Amino acid sequence: MASGWAPVDDTVAPRDECAPYTTKRRSLLATRFPADTLVVPSGGIHVRANDTDYPFRPGSDFFWLTGCHEPDAVLILHPNAAGDHDAVLYLADRSDRSSSAFYTDRRYGELWVGPRPGVRETTAALDVECRPLPELPEALARLAPARTRVLRGLDARVDRAVSRWAPTTSSADRDAVLAQTLSELRLVKDDFEIARLDEAVAATIVGFTECMTEFERAAALPNGERWLEGTFWRRARVDGNDVGYGSIVACGPHSTTLHWVRDDGPVRPGDLALLDMGVEGRSLYTADLTRTLPVGGRFSPLQRQVHDVVYQAQQAGIAAVRPGATFLDPHRAAMRVIAAALHDWGLLPVTPEESLSEDPKAPGAGLHRRYTLHSTSHMLGLDVHDCAQARDETYRDAALEAGMVLTVEPGLYFQPDDLTVPPELRGIGVRIEDDILVTSDGSRNMSAGLVRSADEVERWMAGEAGRC
Repeated sequence: MASGWAPVDDTVAPRDECAPYTTKRRSLLATRFPADTLVVPSGGIHVRANDTDYPFRPGSDFFWLTGCHEPDAVLILHPNAAGDHDAVLYLADRSDRSSSAFYTDRRYGELWVGPRPGVRETTAALDVECRPLPELPEALARLAPARTRVLRGLDARVDRAVSRWAPTTSSADRDAVLAQTLSELRLVKDDFEIARLDEAVAATIVGFTECMTEFERAAALPNGERWLEGTFWRRARVDGNDVGYGSIVACGPHSTTLHWVRDDGPVRPGDLALLDMGVEGRSLYTADLTRTLPVGGRFSPLQRQVHDVVYQAQQAGIAAVRPGATFLDPHRAAMRVIAAALHDWGLLPVTPEESLSEDPKAPGAGLHRRYTLHSTSHMLGLDVHDCAQARDETYRDAALEAGMVLTVEPGLYFQPDDLTVPPELRGIGVRIEDDILVTSDGSRNMSAGLVRSADEVERWMAGEAGRC
């Protein structure tokens, strides 16, 4: 079996374009922990069912620091005498035809899964010292617990290897600070990240257009939401790595369920279709857009009334995005529009100001939330809800900075069984979401190429096939 094969092409790929950026990011992280060794795993492959696995995606912090897509890899940053850190990336080497694993390992053997980059290839592509994975246990054993921080919960082997260190409140806090710091460093995107987000958004806009042209076909199926979901997934796989999160294709009353990911309902003329979807690019940065479209191509007067308010709220939220504004300013601006509309419609028993009070004990505070349900923004990047471990003082309560990317996505949701709203409103859900880059002098709507207002939507749909 091991003989009779043509020579292997050992050409090494050129340096990856992300390498200069990941080098800078590792140095930036090192400045926060000048005396500590830092251990950041990529994570491992997870079983889906019996002998089949979920597609692997590396941990976002690991990928941000390395650009490496390989499972089971571990980055160790060692402090050096120059005040910086030396990076060593441990990963599985090639299992070429000289190894038994090539023929016998169904998970990693290249006869089974195809060629993959090993130590030599990754060193050249990512401009980082790489070592074979079997050397990792000894490398971990040499670390001093009191001067090491580990990003835990990603790799059970790494967690077990350091479990010999007596767990203390102090060590847990130290590790938590590493996770926190990585999230906070990722809040401001560099030029490379912004370009990758632009690519993901562009692919997502194409996917939305393709879904809209499939409404007629979807309407002929009992579970047409699945057809639209599959249409978008195909675009995500063609132009990117995958979808960035479970696509929400919510038609009719399903549009009032925030995380409707079953996507198994009908697509009916006369209903609204709330599509919340994003392509995750090959670089793993994801878009996150939502549009609420009339399946038949035109909004009913009541649907338009709700859509117009959400659009106006989003306009106010986007206008509030600028350097120096707080992260919550877009939310506050959007909610002022929505609370005023709800009051005008007779749905708020208190004034908009009373409902918008941020004092939870104030009479009537938060009554509008029954119909809005969620906040207006979240950070966006490698994760759809990016930088989740950051402290409130650096994220939720902080000022926006140029380079941050956040969503602006107000919504109104009138549940089918909500007796506080008129029957004609029940079952209507509308959300509009765009991805907004904070610039030095304001903001840029990265997804401006996808129409938003009711008039634009109707003209767009009239010019495309697929209406029903």
